[in-house]
Amino acid sequence: MENCCGLLTSKQEPVPLKSVEVELEVRDHVATVVSTLNYENKEDKPLEAVFVFPMPGDAAVCHFSATIGQTQIVAEVKEKQKAREEYDDALSSGQQAFLLEESDQSPDIFSLSVGSLPPGESASIRLEYVTELAVQADEGLRFVLPAVLNPRYHPQGSEGVQVTSVPASLVPYSLSFSARVSSPRPVSKVESNCPMDPLKYLNTEQSQATVKLAAGHKFDKDVELLIYYKDAHQPTAVVEAGQTSAKPGTLMGDPLVMLSLYPEFPQAVMSSLASCGEFVFLLDRSGSMGVPMNNNEGSQTRIGSARDTLLLLLKSIPMGCYFNIYSFGSSYEHIFPKSVEYSEKTMEEALKKVEGMEDDLGGTEILEALKHIYSQACIPNQPRQLFVFTDGEVGNTKEVINLVKKNSASHRCFSFGIGEGASSALINGLAKEGGGHAQFITGIDRMQPKVMQSLRFALQPAVVDISVKWDLPKGVSVSVLSPPITTLFQGQRSLIYAQLTGQSPKAAEGSVTVKYSLAGHPSQNKLHFNLKPAEDSGLTVHRLAARTLIRSLEMVEDEEVVEGGEPDEGVKKKKVVELSVQSGVSSAFTAFIAVNKGSGETIQGPLVRRNVPTPMPMMAMCGGGASGGRMMGRPIPRMVSCSMPMRRTVMEASPSAQMVNVGGMKSCSMPKRRTGMKTLLTAMRRTVSSCVRRPTSKGVVQRESLNCSLDIEPQQPPRDPLLQLVSLQKASGCWELDPALAAAVGKTSEEVENTKPASENKEVWATILALIWLHGFKMDAQKEWELLAMKAVSWLRAPNAPCVAECVEAGNTLLGCKVQKDALGI
Repeated sequence: MENCCGLLTSKQEPVPLKSVEVELEVRDHVATVVSTLNYENKEDKPLEAVFVFPMPGDAAVCHFSATIGQTQIVAEVKEKQKAREEYDDALSSGQQAFLLEESDQSPDIFSLSVGSLPPGESASIRLEYVTELAVQADEGLRFVLPAVLNPRYHPQGSEGVQVTSVPASLVPYSLSFSARVSSPRPVSKVESNCPMDPLKYLNTEQSQATVKLAAGHKFDKDVELLIYYKDAHQPTAVVEAGQTSAKPGTLMGDPLVMLSLYPEFPQAVMSSLASCGEFVFLLDRSGSMGVPMNNNEGSQTRIGSARDTLLLLLKSIPMGCYFNIYSFGSSYEHIFPKSVEYSEKTMEEALKKVEGMEDDLGGTEILEALKHIYSQACIPNQPRQLFVFTDGEVGNTKEVINLVKKNSASHRCFSFGIGEGASSALINGLAKEGGGHAQFITGIDRMQPKVMQSLRFALQPAVVDISVKWDLPKGVSVSVLSPPITTLFQGQRSLIYAQLTGQSPKAAEGSVTVKYSLAGHPSQNKLHFNLKPAEDSGLTVHRLAARTLIRSLEMVEDEEVVEGGEPDEGVKKKKVVELSVQSGVSSAFTAFIAVNKGSGETIQGPLVRRNVPTPMPMMAMCGGGASGGRMMGRPIPRMVSCSMPMRRTVMEASPSAQMVNVGGMKSCSMPKRRTGMKTLLTAMRRTVSSCVRRPTSKGVVQRESLNCSLDIEPQQPPRDPLLQLVSLQKASGCWELDPALAAAVGKTSEEVENTKPASENKEVWATILALIWLHGFKMDAQKEWELLAMKAVSWLRAPNAPCVAECVEAGNTLLGCKVQKDALGI
C-alpha cells in the first residue's frame, strides 16, 4: 500500500506526536481546557513538525508553552508576521522554536509548528484555552473536544495549502481526558458519547464532581460531554478581579462582570405562535453529505436525515406562510424561482423534489447561494427565516459570516452543523450574526428534534426594543464589552460582559435590567448581583471578554473603527493586535511564538519537515466535494487533504493522490454528480472494468484495469413509522382515511373503516386516529411532531367535528390506547 502526503517518515516510522493529554475544568457554564501534546523525534536528523488541529470557534487561546528536558519556554503573543519572522530566524540560526497561529480564514483551525527538535529529543507542548459552553434543548451544557478536522472546501480561485488528514485508526497518538465540574448549583449528571468512568462527587452538596475518559479510548471521534445542573436556567453573575500587574483603567486591570441571563416570556404570549413568515431552507448537497451520521453500521446518511427533516418542516409550517428550498454544492439550485405561498399543491411539489435530493452537487460553495437568496425581495408582513443545513466544511468562513451580518436586518438565520467536524466557527457565526440559533447534530443525535426546536424559535414573536439598564453604587461606572443584544428566545441564554471602573464599598450590590417588547407587550427581567469578586476565578472572564471584543473588531469593516478622519485600512488590525497582546488571547492578526535561547548550542544538520496527520474517522472521509469516492452509499477510504491558508508550503499530494485504496487494490473515484443510488447500484451489479487514471511523465493518462464483481440488490430500509404517518398529513393539518393511513397506524383498511363513528366524516376520524397514535406510541418524539399536531388540532376545532369525544373513545379502542381528549388539546 502506497504511503504519500507525508503520513509516515522516510523510514516508515510514526510521525512524532506521541500522545495528547487533556484536562477540562468547567465552572458553571465556562470551560478552561489544558491540552498537553507530547512529541518525540526518533530520527537521526533535526525535525520540524507541523500539526493542524480544530478548536472551538469561540475559544480564547490564552497560554502556550513548551518544555524540552528541564527547560520550559513560555510563548508570547506578537503580531503574526513578526512572530513568523522570529520563528524562521530561530530555525535559521539552529535554535529551537515553536509557533502557534490561527487560520486567516476560519478561527476554528490552528497550526502548531515545532521547530528544530534535535534527534532523540522529546518536547511537551502545553496549550490552554477558555470557552463558553452552549446550552442544549434539554438544558444540558455541551462541551466538545474535536477529533476531526474535516477537509475545508475552498471555492474555485482561492488559494490554500494542502494539509493531510487520515483515518483515525492510522493516527499513532493516544488521548487521555479528565474533567472537573463545579457550580453554585448541584451537578445532576454528566453524559458522554464516549465510554467514561463513573462520575465522582467531591462534596456532599454534589456541586463539584470529576469524571474521566475510560482507558483505551481511540481518538476516532469527537469527545462530547453534556453537563446537567439543577435549576440550570437561573440567571447568574460572576465578578472577577483584575490582573494585579495590569494598569487600573485597562481591560485587564479593572474588575469584569459576566452576566448570564435567561429571559422568561409570558405564557399568554408564548401560547400563540406566529402564523406568518417566509421560510427559506438551504441544504448542503456536497459529497460529504453522503457519509453516515455516525460510525454505526447501517446508519442513515447526513443527506438522508436532512431529507426526513425537511419533510417534518414542510408539514409543520402554518398555513398562510411562504417558503422555498435551496440546495448548494459547487453550484446551487432552488425549487421555485421565488418563495411561494404554502398550500397543499406547493407542499407536494416541494416534497417530490426533496425526495430526489442526493449528495451530488460537488463542493461546498455556500456563498453564491446566500447571495442569490438575499437578492430576492422580502415579502411584506412575512418575516424571513433562513434555515441552513451543512456539515460546515468551507474555507471562506469569515466571508460567509460577513454576508449574513450585512443582511441581518432583513431576516433571522438558524444554522445546523451536521456530523462531527462541522465548523463551529461557521455554524455559531451564522446564527450569531443572523440573530438566530445554532444547533449541532453529532453521533447518534437525531436531527429532527433539534431542528423543530429552532422552528418553534422562528415562530416565536420577534423581540424588539431591547435595552440593558445598569444600577450600580455611586462611584462605580460600567462599560459594556459585548455587542448589543439583538435577539432573545424563550429559555435561551444571553451573555453580557462588562468592565467595572471605580471603587465600590464592601458588600455592595448592583443590578441589571433587560427591557424589551414582545408582541406589543413591554416586559423586563432583572438580576441583582454582589460586586465582590469571586475567589480563585483566575482570569477566565477577562479572557472571554477580550475574545468577545477581538471577534467583534475582526468582523467589522476597517472604516467602521476609525474615530473621525479618513479611513485607514490598518486601524482595525492595530486595535486587534493591541488588545490581543495586552490580554494574551489569540486573534487572526497575532500568533504565539516561543524560542529556546537558553542552551546556546546550535542544532546541526538540515531540517526534516513532517506534517502530522489530523485524525478523521473513516466515515467522514468524503469531504466537502473533494472528489471523494463512494461505494454503495459509503465513503471509500482514501487520504484526503484539507486546505488552510498559511505562509509555508506544506508537502502536497503526489500525482496519484486522487486514487483510492480499497484493501490494497486501486480504483478511481466516483464522479461528482450521480443520478441516484438506484442507478448507481444497477450499474455496479454488472462486472465492470474499473479504470485508474495515472498521469505519466509526459502528461498522458494511462489506464489500469481492475476487475471486480458486484451482484447486490438494492435494499430499501423500512421507513420510520412516524415519518410514514407524517408524510400523509395534508398542508391544512388533517389526514385522509385511506389504506396508507391504516397501514401507518398498524391496522387494516377494514378495521379502520368499520370502527368509524357513523355520524363523523372520514377526515375527522382519520385525523383523530393519527393524533391518538402519536400520543399513544410516539411521546418520546413529541418535539418532532408537536407543531404539526397543533395544526391538526386547529383544523379539528373548525365547526365540522361534532362527535370528537365519540371518535376519541373509538380510536382508543381500536389502537389499544388510553389517550384522554384533553391531552389531545381538542
